[in-house]
Amino acid sequence: MADFVSLYDAKTGLSKLVERAAAGEEIVITKNGVPMAKLVPAPRRGKPRRPAHALGLKRIAKNFDEPLPASIQTAFEGRG
Repeated sequence: MADFVSLYDAKTGLSKLVERAAAGEEIVITKNGVPMAKLVPAPRRGKPRRPAHALGLKRIAKNFDEPLPASIQTAFEGRG
């Protein structure tokens, strides 16, 4: 069953309401006793991403931070 919370209370305690919703609760926000919105848990995603591992990177080249060749730089800037 959903818990009803006034708009004023929702504004002053939003972070706690978000935590409750993330834990699975449904919270209905009311204005002057009239339901206006419902705060529900967001759908869960799969496993957290592991950047770089998906690309199989094992090392970063020594020249990684060096300027790009002029032809590539102009392409990135939309001039070529």
